[in-house]
Amino acid sequence: MTDTAAPRPKRPQQVYTLLVEVGRKAGDGLPAKATGAALIVYASGVDEDEAVRETVAILKQADMAPLDVTGYGTVGEREAQGHEIGPDEQELMDRALAENVVIVAEVTPFFD
Repeated sequence: MTDTAAPRPKRPQQVYTLLVEVGRKAGDGLPAKATGAALIVYASGVDEDEAVRETVAILKQADMAPLDVTGYGTVGEREAQGHEIGPDEQELMDRALAENVVIVAEVTPFFD
């Protein structure tokens, strides 16, 4: 029996902007008195679910403790929502896409 199904077309990678909240974990690199942090991340993926999965996996490998992820969509989706995307941010997004990587663009530690 032969498989006659045509191969599915490869879906293009896109870059998604994610806000990741992390808790504390030994070796996470956060300041000593921080209780956690918020990370702005640019991650490539064929869809937002893949970008989230890749981001969580990378953060866990980096000894971070992801607690929650909020997706803000692709560049086009963000622009449609009225977000202004500056040249530095666009450059990081372009790099994430070109290199198929997760880039942590900003870390804001939380303190009690």
